[in-house]
Amino acid sequence: MAVARQQTLKELAAPNMEIQPLCINIDNNVNFKLKSGFIHLLPTFNGLAGEDPYTHFKEFHMVCVGLKSNGVDEEHVKLKDFLFSLKGATKA
Repeated sequence: MAVARQQTLKELAAPNMEIQPLCINIDNNVNFKLKSGFIHLLPTFNGLAGEDPYTHFKEFHMVCVGLKSNGVDEEHVKLKDFLFSLKGATKA
């Protein structure tokens, strides 16, 4: 008689991607490209013990408000640019 393997807490907490689709959809038809000169303006977050993620989000928001282009939704700018603000293990 085979004994069923119990799942770990990490396995139980992981989302089932077959059932639960990603909640972020980026419309690639929007004409917005981040200029490389603006990337250095984005705050960076490394995920280190002394860093506050809420402060990072606030600073990121302020920079993205300034980068907003005519006809481009602010949320679209944030979604496209957020990955550029992450460094190290947080980017992975």
